[in-house]
Amino acid sequence: MTLVSGTHGAHGATYRDRGGRRVVDHYGKPERVGKAVRNVVGAIEMGYGVLAITGDDRVEFVDNAVSNRVPAEDGQGVYALLLDPQGGIETDMYVYNADERLLVFLPPERAEAVAEDWSEKVFIQDVTVADASDEFGVFGVHGPKSTEKIASVLGGPGAPEKPLSFVRGSMVDAGVTVIATDAPLGEEGYEVVCAAEHAEEVFDTLINRGLNAAPFGYRTWDALSAEAGTPLFEYELEGTVPNVLGLRNALDFEKGCYVGQEVVSRVENQGRPSRRLVGLALDGLADATAEIDGDADPEGYDAVLPTPGAAVFAGDEAVGEVTRAAVGPASGDPIALALVRYDADLDAVTVRVDGDEVAATRSDLPFPSADGSARSARAPTYPDA
Repeated sequence: MTLVSGTHGAHGATYRDRGGRRVVDHYGKPERVGKAVRNVVGAIEMGYGVLAITGDDRVEFVDNAVSNRVPAEDGQGVYALLLDPQGGIETDMYVYNADERLLVFLPPERAEAVAEDWSEKVFIQDVTVADASDEFGVFGVHGPKSTEKIASVLGGPGAPEKPLSFVRGSMVDAGVTVIATDAPLGEEGYEVVCAAEHAEEVFDTLINRGLNAAPFGYRTWDALSAEAGTPLFEYELEGTVPNVLGLRNALDFEKGCYVGQEVVSRVENQGRPSRRLVGLALDGLADATAEIDGDADPEGYDAVLPTPGAAVFAGDEAVGEVTRAAVGPASGDPIALALVRYDADLDAVTVRVDGDEVAATRSDLPFPSADGSARSARAPTYPDA
């Protein structure tokens, strides 16, 4: 469900499903918009599920469940994971201490299940868990000019500086909360949260008032985050042990036991995981993607690029699989993220696409072409790096 269908329609939105929620795929020119986000600023309606946790024991309750330390003070947030007993990621989330409640932003398909699970685990604690997904509009503002954009429309305090901290202010007549992001697109960024009834007005303000921002959808989000080396739940995270993804910003190795913690600690103590996340420049597809007008026919890339699960080979040996592929907005070249065996020799790499072996080159993450205004806190970091 989108809260701003009028604004989306005015900009020619094409929609898609994301975790059971209707979100914008693109507005007709995703390549041009991707470059606008890389060079100036863009705005996107975020498709989060939102939980509200209240009660005197809320911080301790959530802290005991997740992989990172939940802040006890108002105005602060943290990126964290819920794991299964084998250490696999059940969901990722942002947890914000918003005075007398915690707000949890997570993939929309996980909101109902997490709310039910946590509610069932409340015994004598003073904790109430509610699905508040329909109560809030959440909009991302990303790009090297995002701070200037926020300053041009935010009434009250200045933009927050510390990642995952937030301030409260106003935009036009709407009360808003502005959160400094952890740069998932490899650019400075903020998320603007408002009551659902003010969503249309706030989104219009972000696009058209003050410094203009280009509206963009999840097709551009996926490509920009891939360039930045940011793993996403629907592609890389679900079911994966976090050490494999180098998600050290989501882990507090000093905090007490939580489900899956023993596996995470054991892999950490071994020194390295069995697999790792790498970038691949898809050199063998450069000519094919160059023939496609990604603004006029963005879906044309889907027929050319490898699909999730495509095999990655080092010589004749299968060493991993692609998690997603895109044409990078910064370079205009085809790229992919892949999970591969940690010790694989990637000097001569190919990817299987429609039965053919396509030449590729391993790339650092973030991709060098995406020399943005910030580094994604989720870009993989490994102990030997």
